[in-house]
Amino acid sequence: MHKIWLVIKREYLTRVRTKAFIVSTVGLPLFTVGIFAVALALATSKTDHTLRISIVDNLGGVAPQIAAGLKDKLLPDGRPIYQVVRTWDRPPSDPSLELGRQVRAGQLDGYVLIPRDILESNAAVFHTRNPDDYQTTRAIGRAITFAVVERRLNEQGIHVDNLARVMRSADLSLVKVSERGESEEKGEGLMVRLSIVMILYITLLAYGVMTMRSVLEEKTTRIVEILVSSVKPSHLLTGKILGIAAVGLTQYLIWALTVALVSGYGAAVGSAFMPGASAPSFHVPAAFLAYSLVFFLAGYFLYASVYAALGAMVSNDDELQQVQMPVTLLLIVCFILYPVISRNPNSPLAVILTMIPFFAPILMVFRITVQTPPFWQIALSLAICAATTCVIVQISARIYRVGILMYGKRPSLVELIRWLRYT
Repeated sequence: MHKIWLVIKREYLTRVRTKAFIVSTVGLPLFTVGIFAVALALATSKTDHTLRISIVDNLGGVAPQIAAGLKDKLLPDGRPIYQVVRTWDRPPSDPSLELGRQVRAGQLDGYVLIPRDILESNAAVFHTRNPDDYQTTRAIGRAITFAVVERRLNEQGIHVDNLARVMRSADLSLVKVSERGESEEKGEGLMVRLSIVMILYITLLAYGVMTMRSVLEEKTTRIVEILVSSVKPSHLLTGKILGIAAVGLTQYLIWALTVALVSGYGAAVGSAFMPGASAPSFHVPAAFLAYSLVFFLAGYFLYASVYAALGAMVSNDDELQQVQMPVTLLLIVCFILYPVISRNPNSPLAVILTMIPFFAPILMVFRITVQTPPFWQIALSLAICAATTCVIVQISARIYRVGILMYGKRPSLVELIRWLRYT
């Protein structure tokens, strides 16, 4: 036990003193927050100049309503966002070629083509050089919809003075009902869930790869030959996994304390600089933090054992990249499967996915944040993960015991089976 402790101490101190640990501890939360901030800013950003648009109205009579629907969109300086340069009402010839030339030359930002059968087909076309401008396409689509609906109502003898006011959508507030009571949901819950999933994904991958590279480094530098002369390979593997796990727990503790400080004092500091400003509140239950910690440890021991065995199997970085890809893909699949849990956390598929040991460390934690499942499902998922980890650790220990002293060609499947049979 004393020798295992020495290995744990060496692995821990070697890594927490590195610049990479400090940068990742500070940089990962900032990176996560930055991704959401940039995505939100890009999604809500508006253009800073007036867009010049033309309308070709083959139906006749709807172009003025479309232009009127775009007049209320203003820039911060009061100028209109959209300027309808010209409209064609039932043109005798198609002006699309000339309008397309003007768009390519930068004289127009786009033009709208209204077909004659739009009342039946409900389809219009917007020609533009920037179809990814969501704000513009949404505004033009809304203006066309109002114009077409008004035309249909007029044909039915129904006249509406302000169609936009009549068709104004209702504001739907969301209130989450849970065992703790009811709380209004304003989007911060989704941000917390996605942040947790991203942190789990990145840390499990990072610390698993760190374990693998540590094994390969000791193997290629022949340090392992000195270590195994005084420490059993199984003790060396155990100490290495536990030492790097301690590094991960230290990083999680720093992040938790940072979140607690920001939650407790961030609003007070912000109001001191900006009186009257309010900050969103993020309530993270202690039970959820405990579940996150437990499943992180379960996932880390599982993946670290696999990565350690992979590191013992190979002799250089090129082989390392090849053998680690299948295991890394499992983590990637975990990350992209979260919509299945988000849509219906209690569906049979969601339950099955959270029982798969290689998926459970991430997907079960995400499922708990969406809607806490029965405790027996959480316990069963953790038990399956722990049992699988015990089996993987035993297999990895046998591969590690032989592989750390093997050099040259990567072992074949038959050779791996032979290694597992060694006593």
